[in-house]
Amino acid sequence: MTKVPAAYTLIIGLGISGQAIARHLTRQGVPFMIADTREAPPGLDAFRDVYPDVEVVCGPLQALDMREAHEIVVSPGVDLRTQGLVEHLNAKGEGPYVVGEITLFVRACRAPIAAITGSNAKSTVTTLLGEMARESGRRVAVGGNLGTPALDLLTEVPDAELFVLELSSFQLETTAWLGAETVAFLNLCEDHLDRHGDMHGYQSAKRRIFRGARHAVVNADDAATWPDAQVDDVVRFTTRSPAGEDWGIDAHGGDAWLVHGASPIMSTRSVRMPGRHNHANALAALAMGTRLGLPLAAMRRVLERFSGLLHRSELVVERDGVRWINDSKGTNVGATLAAIEGVGPVLEGRLILLAGGDGKGADFMPLVEPLRRYAREAVVFGRDAQRLERVISRSVPVTRVADLEAAMRRAQAIADVGDAVLLSPACASLDQFPHYMARGDAFRQWLKQDGVAAC
Repeated sequence: MTKVPAAYTLIIGLGISGQAIARHLTRQGVPFMIADTREAPPGLDAFRDVYPDVEVVCGPLQALDMREAHEIVVSPGVDLRTQGLVEHLNAKGEGPYVVGEITLFVRACRAPIAAITGSNAKSTVTTLLGEMARESGRRVAVGGNLGTPALDLLTEVPDAELFVLELSSFQLETTAWLGAETVAFLNLCEDHLDRHGDMHGYQSAKRRIFRGARHAVVNADDAATWPDAQVDDVVRFTTRSPAGEDWGIDAHGGDAWLVHGASPIMSTRSVRMPGRHNHANALAALAMGTRLGLPLAAMRRVLERFSGLLHRSELVVERDGVRWINDSKGTNVGATLAAIEGVGPVLEGRLILLAGGDGKGADFMPLVEPLRRYAREAVVFGRDAQRLERVISRSVPVTRVADLEAAMRRAQAIADVGDAVLLSPACASLDQFPHYMARGDAFRQWLKQDGVAAC
C-alpha cells in the first residue's frame, strides 16, 4: 500500500479542477501528491512534464494509505462514495480533513464572493451578474463551475473587487463554509441522483451555499431552494406578482414589468433574453446586484443587450414567422420544463419541442401538462425516444425519429407562422453527441446549411 507522507497534501482527481488545485498549492508552497482512480487519466503525461517531482498514483484508491496526509483535497468530479475514500470519510474523524477546491479558495480569497447554484440557469445568472458588475465599473472575476476554475481566478484577476462564482452540487458538498456576501439558489429539479443518492442528498449539497452567507436570493415558487441554515437577509423572486419586497413581474402601464415590490424596474419587452424563465434569471441577478450596490441604470443596460449564453434558450434564427431556439443545455426535465414555460406563454402560435437522448432514468411526467397547453407536436429522438413518447403522447401528438436532423426536418414540415421550434431535449446528449454543445452546434449548423443566416 502506497503511503502518503505526513507533510503532504493529497489531491484526488487529475481533471481540470485537480490541476487548478495543484497550481494553487504550488503557488502556496504546499507539498502535494496526486491520486486518480483511472489507470491512465487524460493529461497525465503533460502533468508529469510540468510537475516532474510530484508523485502521481493511478488506480483504485484502496491501494493508498491516506491516514498520514496533512489534508485531502477532493476534486468535484470524484464521488465521495468512491471505494478507498468513503472508508476514510466514515472513520469517525480519524486521519486528515477532507475538503474541496472551494474551501481552498475561501481560505485565500480577500474580496467579497457572490455565488450562484441551482439545477438550471446558474451559468446564465453568473454571467449576467458578472456583466452587471463590469458595467458598474467593478473589477470582477467570474468563474467556478463555469469557465475559469475558482482557484485560478485568484491569480488571473489578483486585484478583483468581487468574485462571482457558479457552484455545482459537486463543489458544494465538500465546502463546509462559504461566507459569501450574497448567494442565490435558483431552482431544484431531479438531477445527479446517481451521485447524491436521492433528492434529499442533492438538495442538502446545494444548501451548503447558505453557510455563512450574509444575503440570500431564493425562488419564491420553489420551496426546495429556501435556506436550512440561518441567513439574516433573505429575498425572493417570482415570475408572478410579488409579495411585499420580493422581486417579480407585475402589470405597469398596460405592460408586464420586472418589479421590486411596488417599484417598476423595466418592461419585460426591454429584456433581450426571451422567455419568462429568463425574466426570472434577470430578477435573481438584479436582487444580487442590488445587494452588492450595483447601480440600477447599469444593470438595466446589461439586460437590454445581454442575449443569453450559447445553447441556453438561444434564438438562432427566425424564418417565415417561425423562431428556432437552441436550448441544448436543457439536459434534464427541469431545464426543459423551464424552457417550455418560458417560451410558450409569449408565442402567437404553438411550440414544437425537439427532445430526446439519454434521460438518465428521469421522470418525464412533469412535461405533460405544459406541452398540453403550448405544444403543437413533440418530435423525439435518441436512446430514450420511446420512453418519452410513451409519457408525453397522452397530451400532445408525438413523432419519433432516429436523430436530431430528422427531428428538424419534421419540425420544418409542420411549423406555422407564429410557432417556435425549441430544441430542449430533457436528456443528456452522450448517446449521439460528445456533449450538449455539439448537439446545439449541429442544430445551428443544420439551419445554416439550410440557407438560414443566424441571428
